[in-house]
Amino acid sequence: MVRLISPLILVLVIATPILGQQSLVGTYKLVSLFVEADGKPFEPMKAPHGYLVITPTHFIYFITAENRKFGTSVDDKAALLDSLIAYAGSYRVEGDKFLQNIGVSWSEGEKGKTRVTTMELSGNRLTLKAGPMPFPRDPSKTMINR
Repeated sequence: MVRLISPLILVLVIATPILGQQSLVGTYKLVSLFVEADGKPFEPMKAPHGYLVITPTHFIYFITAENRKFGTSVDDKAALLDSLIAYAGSYRVEGDKFLQNIGVSWSEGEKGKTRVTTMELSGNRLTLKAGPMPFPRDPSKTMINR
């Protein structure tokens, strides 16, 4: 009997953290993006759209602006970079905190850092609030985003 129960208890101990995060697992479509830089509203891009994909162990966050065009000149390529936000890595949940360990990022300054966001899950809507933190495009400024 003990031989049957021991493996069951081991499986439950291993699976419990994943089951606790299971409610977050899924694909979320961006419906709004609010950014405040140094206390002033800031529009990082026109008509942003994107997704947040959360698996049991990793996440991918990707936002682009509408009407992006292939870049051939230096200015066109810079505009493409200004119309993109993307990063991915592992994560963990601690209460209402979603701690993202940035493994890869559109901004190398973010790579290797842990981004802490407050999360609120209501039905199928996930709201993330982050900041104040350094503004990736100008680290001398601080930003808050929702």
